[in-house]
Amino acid sequence: MTAPWVTSVPLLAGMVATALFVLSNLPMLARALRSKDLRSYSLTNLVMINAGNAFYWLYVANLPPGPIYVLHSVYTVASAAMLLLYLRYRGRQPGGWG
Repeated sequence: MTAPWVTSVPLLAGMVATALFVLSNLPMLARALRSKDLRSYSLTNLVMINAGNAFYWLYVANLPPGPIYVLHSVYTVASAAMLLLYLRYRGRQPGGWG
């Protein structure tokens, strides 16, 4: 018997994709936290990603509950964390950057 929440291929695919995307963000965040080296990131890009996430929430909020909520929540938190880390550590690198 299949669990009631896994009743369709698209829903199962969304759950698997969400899990993979979540796992793919963890090494980036861990490295940024550990090394405090975010020189390879662009402030403009990080700001635009966060702005895009804010607007995309207007779309996601109108969808029925599902994997997209988890996926977009992870993207939002990861993007905001990267921006905050960039702003916090940008002046601490040898030679300066930002």
